[in-house]
Amino acid sequence: MAEHRSMQRSALLDAARSLLSEGGTEALTFPALAERTGLARSSVYEYFRSRAAVVEELCAVDFPVWAAEVESAMKQADTPEGKVEAYVRTQLALVGDMRHRAVVAISASELDAGARDKIRAAHGGLVAMIVEALGHMGHAEPRLAAMLLQGIVDAAVRRIELGVAESPAAITEAAVGMALHGVHGGVQG
Repeated sequence: MAEHRSMQRSALLDAARSLLSEGGTEALTFPALAERTGLARSSVYEYFRSRAAVVEELCAVDFPVWAAEVESAMKQADTPEGKVEAYVRTQLALVGDMRHRAVVAISASELDAGARDKIRAAHGGLVAMIVEALGHMGHAEPRLAAMLLQGIVDAAVRRIELGVAESPAAITEAAVGMALHGVHGGVQG
């Protein structure tokens, strides 16, 4: 029985990711979840009390996986600059991943305080990963620099998600350039 419930819950989360990725938060409804999983709509309520509860569960499951991928890429870098580059590139490479697309859709939605707190905590953990590298690069306030660096990443993510004229590769290169060289873009003068 417990294994069956676990499998159903996992199927509901997979369906939620797909719905969010395909249609944003408006697409994440209990009737849609029921249809995607073959469950009765009332059965969905046995697993999640609200849409916000689905969001909280997705955050609890997906953010650690995403953060582990970023952390793994950073560990492979030998220099603080390499760690910063890996931090930016890995997050932007994950933009096409369904887990990430769901998180972006979630972040744009109206959430209750609990879900917002979980998202903030997860992002805080991500930002904390880069503080040490920024300190080694000589930043007087590495925590502040890390938060600003994440702002560059977040802006690049939004730009990629918009599907604007620039390719994701061009946006990634611009974001890495901003992260490592500021507004000078690495231009030697």
